Amino acid sequence: MVFSRRKLITYAASFVLAVVALASLYVWTTLAFTYSDGERAGYVQKFSRRGWVCKTWEGDLALVNLPGQPAELFPFTVRDDVVAAKINALVGRRVAVRYTQHVGIPSKCFGDTEYFVVDVNAVE
Repeated sequence: MVFSRRKLITYAASFVLAVVALASLYVWTTLAFTYSDGERAGYVQKFSRRGWVCKTWEGDLALVNLPGQPAELFPFTVRDDVVAAKINALVGRRVAVRYTQHVGIPSKCFGDTEYFVVDVNAVE
């Protein structure tokens, strides 16, 4: 079976478009659907905007259970600047963050963690 040059280019272009479409569908699916969601409370230890091209807010929440025990760190990502401003105002205070978990995101461009904080409230 001999292919002409034009048919070979058409097949190659169709293959590349199909791969790009499937990859885009996969990325959209991982960002649109949540694996889990919940709320955690603790103290914001670190919060900064990072990334070379895709800038996201990255932080750590120290979860303290009992006095004298080492704190467990909960790394999180914030993609909304309004939520990031609320967290910046509450750094060092006890807060409750509401998050969604997105498993299988293929790139660090969307955030360094799979936990995306969607809201934050101060805990008194």
